[in-house]
Amino acid sequence: MKSGKLLLVALIVIAIAAFWLSGGSEWLTLDALKQNRAALEQWNHEHFSLALTLYAFAYVLVTALSLPGAAVMTLAGGALFGNLFGLVAVSLASTIGASIAFLVARFLLRDTLQAKYRETVARIDRGIEKDGAFYLATLRLVPVFPFFLINLTLGLTGMRLWTYAWVSWLAMLPGTFVYVNAGTQLGQVEALGDIVSGDLLLSFALLGLFPLIAKFVVGFLRRRKVYSGWQKPEHFDYNLLVIGGGSAGLVSAYIAAAVKAKVALIEKDKMGGDCLNTGCVPSKALIRSARAADTLRHANRYGLESVPVKGSFRNIMNRVREVIAQVEPHDSPERYRKLGVDCISGEASFVSPWELQVTHPDGRTERLTARSIVVATGGKPAMPPIPGLADMDPLTSDNLWELQEQPGRLLVLGGGPIGCELAHAFAGLGSQVTQVERGERLLPREDADVADVIRKQFENDGIRVLLGHAAAEFRLEEGEKVAYCEHEGERVSIPFDAVLVAVGRAANTSGLNLERIGVETLPNGTVPVEEDMSLRYPNVFACGDVAGPYQFTHAASHQAWYAAVNGLFGQFKRFKVDYRVMPWVTFTSPEVARVGLSEEEAKEKGIAYELTRYGLDDLDRAIAESEAHGFIKVLTPPGKDRILGAVVVGAHAGEILAEFTLAMKHGLGLNKILGTIHPYPTWNEAAKYAAGEWKRAHAPTGALRLLEKLHGWRRGKAGRANHKQMSADKGV
Repeated sequence: MKSGKLLLVALIVIAIAAFWLSGGSEWLTLDALKQNRAALEQWNHEHFSLALTLYAFAYVLVTALSLPGAAVMTLAGGALFGNLFGLVAVSLASTIGASIAFLVARFLLRDTLQAKYRETVARIDRGIEKDGAFYLATLRLVPVFPFFLINLTLGLTGMRLWTYAWVSWLAMLPGTFVYVNAGTQLGQVEALGDIVSGDLLLSFALLGLFPLIAKFVVGFLRRRKVYSGWQKPEHFDYNLLVIGGGSAGLVSAYIAAAVKAKVALIEKDKMGGDCLNTGCVPSKALIRSARAADTLRHANRYGLESVPVKGSFRNIMNRVREVIAQVEPHDSPERYRKLGVDCISGEASFVSPWELQVTHPDGRTERLTARSIVVATGGKPAMPPIPGLADMDPLTSDNLWELQEQPGRLLVLGGGPIGCELAHAFAGLGSQVTQVERGERLLPREDADVADVIRKQFENDGIRVLLGHAAAEFRLEEGEKVAYCEHEGERVSIPFDAVLVAVGRAANTSGLNLERIGVETLPNGTVPVEEDMSLRYPNVFACGDVAGPYQFTHAASHQAWYAAVNGLFGQFKRFKVDYRVMPWVTFTSPEVARVGLSEEEAKEKGIAYELTRYGLDDLDRAIAESEAHGFIKVLTPPGKDRILGAVVVGAHAGEILAEFTLAMKHGLGLNKILGTIHPYPTWNEAAKYAAGEWKRAHAPTGALRLLEKLHGWRRGKAGRANHKQMSADKGV
């Protein structure tokens, strides 16, 4: 098998080399076709059968070897053989050539891929078996990728050769006809006046319009296919039904009500979702209490006497609940009803792509229909299957807020944003915190230097940070809770009073009956959405944590706009979600805020960049507040001020980042930030000073030397003499 593959590769290389060395690329051009048309037509007239056979054979070789020039050869088929024979020859030859390329890719690479990525290949094969023919037809009709890439890529899948061949032939036939027909007209151009002939203009108009027509046809066929077997209601109760009252669901319902659509919001628990009840709001309230405690404990930084912090954890948690209660009216059913939203308490499940069954708290059920449905059911903390963990009554970001007694020794599993924020908060409140992360650094999505700053600060604040430790088992030994971790082949024991699990989140999809409408969740638990946030059906959408890929409140709100607008107006125009400028903040002390590319991401993607760095220890406001630590990093293309990404590490990093986010969103460079007046002394001056560092590094040194000479000349002889003396004193 191996020798056969090597022989085939050698033959392919020889054939491609022969093509280029013999000048084949020069023959397969439109100019060459025009120049040799008369001679070719004469030879075709005398040896028609042989010419047609040789042409088809050459076409097979070009497509099988993925050589450039297939489009020109298609035009040549029409120019030399006319519509009928040209269409037959091109359609058959292109299908045979594509099938050969398909088989070659399968023979050379599929076994290797299956050996290395067996599960992934099997999952792809299941999808190909289910919808492969349709997607192949789509790619052939509307070639998002070049045809040769389709040939090679699908050869790596489990699609049957017969299916690949007939679908390719049928789907390529309309486009082949358009190109062959254009070739027949091109072959008739004898004089300048022929260019404006009706037939020629019509042929090239079809050539230009074909992608649009094909896209419309594919969309029509896709809708027919996906809705096959479903009976669409004649009338609808609502324009939009929204499942879930968290950030994504609230924004979707708000938008629908704002444009006077009839909308209902179905929530089975509390309005406001995780953000209000268990996430952003309570965690930031707790973090603020921890920072206040830290300020009192280190009041000497500000010329005051430091004091031992004494407080009631019960009072702190009561304050957290008070904060939730103050924010709660913003997300309440009463407010949304006033806005025009029907707020329904109950659990929704799919009956059809247009119909939901709602089970109310009293057991009563009803069915509601809508033109479009938005799934915004959010997420929940993931619980890893570690032996003994469930017996430890583990805390999560969901149930943490029920605590009445502060844990003396808190073990935190996970070094992501949630784990870091809560670990630092509890350490600030006086708990002995041990943080376990199986990776090699905290905040793994950030650059190593950023993570290093956070680790050092955590250790300075008394947190025991254990990197490269994987939790393996939990036990109750002599009345004490103990966690065992694996680290470099050794077993490490960690006694604790409470464990907080923060190793990620899983989407909430149970009870939705998604299988009823043929929707399968992805390996990470989220549902598969298209670029317009639709979920398999053009009228069913998902947004927020249940859709991914970002699990932030502001990302959920961003996605919700696309889900709601496309759900209400998608028949007229659809918008693709834009993630190009997505900021986020981790609210530790110091804060970590980022937007766009990090250094490591730029290197992984091979994107050239320049790095500009500004230390916050230079900022007057930071010095005045005894917060003079941290930095700003900005990535720009070499020699340009366009911002590729920015990260801020320090106090008020989230607020400082907003200026870079705004600049990236609207295409403003560092020069624009530098030219903007910033009030003094403010934290946002840091953005201006970072821009100044970039400007200083790109100062035109040649022009500055000339200006120095100009100013010396304008000062006169004395000025030049003094300048020479000063230069001599400096040893210049």
